[in-house]
Amino acid sequence: MQLYNFILIFYINFKKELLFLRFSLLNQMIQRIQTLYLLLAAGVSGGLVFVFEIWKNTEGLLLFAKDNVLYLSLFLGSALLSLISIFLYKNRKAQFVLGRLNIILNFILLGLFVYQSLNLSGETHVSEKGIGMFLPIVSIVLLVLANKAIKKDEDLVKSVDRLR
Repeated sequence: MQLYNFILIFYINFKKELLFLRFSLLNQMIQRIQTLYLLLAAGVSGGLVFVFEIWKNTEGLLLFAKDNVLYLSLFLGSALLSLISIFLYKNRKAQFVLGRLNIILNFILLGLFVYQSLNLSGETHVSEKGIGMFLPIVSIVLLVLANKAIKKDEDLVKSVDRLR
C-alpha cells in the first residue's frame, strides 16, 4: 500500500513538473514577437493554401495548391521552415538564416505564379487569378518582420555583452 501511494505521489509530482516545464518553454517562446510572426507565416503557408484558390481556369474550375504537387510542396516546405525556426529560439543566427531561406523559397513560389499567369497566351489556362497567388507576399512580409525582430534581439544581446 505504501509503495502504491509512493508511486502515485511520484506520478502526480512528475506530471506537474512536466506541465510546468511545457508551460515555461511555451511562455518563453511566445513572449518574443518573432514567434508570433513565424507562427502566422506558417499558418499562411501551411493552412490558407487549402482555403484560397490560386486561380480559376476557363472552364470555371477552381485550382488550389493541393492540385499541383510542386506548389503544395513549396508551400508546405515554407510552413515547415517557419515551424523549425520557431523552435530554434535559442539560436538566433540559425533562426535568422532559416528566415532568409524561407523568404527566398517564397520568392521562388511567387515567381512561379507570375510565370504561370504571364507566360500563357491569352485565356488558354488561367482565366481569373485567385487570392491564393498573393499568399507568398503575405508570408514574405511576415518573415521580414520576424527577421527584423530577430536582428533586434541579436543586437540587444551584443550590446549587453559589450558592456561586460
